[in-house]
Amino acid sequence: MQTKIITLDMVTRAALQALVSSTLIVSLLFAGFMLAEPKISHGQVDTATFRVRQTITDESSFLVDPVNVTMNGSIAGLTGGNASGSSRFVVKSNNASGYYVDIAYFDNAGAYAMRGDKDGGAQLRDYGGDVTGQPSYNFTASTAAQFAYTVNSSTTADTDPSFKNNGSACNTGATQTVTKCWKSPVTTAFRIVDRATSAVSGATSTIYFKVSVPSGATPIPVAQTYTATATLSLYIQ
Repeated sequence: MQTKIITLDMVTRAALQALVSSTLIVSLLFAGFMLAEPKISHGQVDTATFRVRQTITDESSFLVDPVNVTMNGSIAGLTGGNASGSSRFVVKSNNASGYYVDIAYFDNAGAYAMRGDKDGGAQLRDYGGDVTGQPSYNFTASTAAQFAYTVNSSTTADTDPSFKNNGSACNTGATQTVTKCWKSPVTTAFRIVDRATSAVSGATSTIYFKVSVPSGATPIPVAQTYTATATLSLYIQ
């Protein structure tokens, strides 16, 4: 009879092989879990983007309206004289491109913006010194009584180029000189302010007027008060 003898060495080897096999199986299972786990707990995140918008409209208005003008200076009808006056206005605007202002229009048709209050007399003629419809540099005298205006802004860039000068002519150059560029009043709109930026705190401009009566004017002005009415119109750029 054959007898199989099991020694301690054989038992140890068998136990070791079982341990190695168990360790290998556990390692394979753990590796498989680690490979599968990111897919289970760290899936792809879905996103959506949207915008919130609000439009702010532009708003431009006269913060300070021009006021009526009473000319300073007494003019004798026969011996003549000069008188002047001014009216200031302020524009407030949040329009980034700015605004412009037209003097839109002096109400009396023809060559006489100023008419006599009593009889509608037309002895104060519109300024005759215009150069092809643009202001003249300095005031050009005449044998007739004349009425003219000019414009000046607190910010030079705001004044329309028509009222800027190069030292000898208007509607050219970049200099703004008070009472240098005189314009005839007309019934059609004429631009006096042209601003290219907003004016959230307000921007000031002033219109200056002049009545000049030479001695022995032709025709001689009738003794009465003369009035001209003008309208300013404000537009956004």
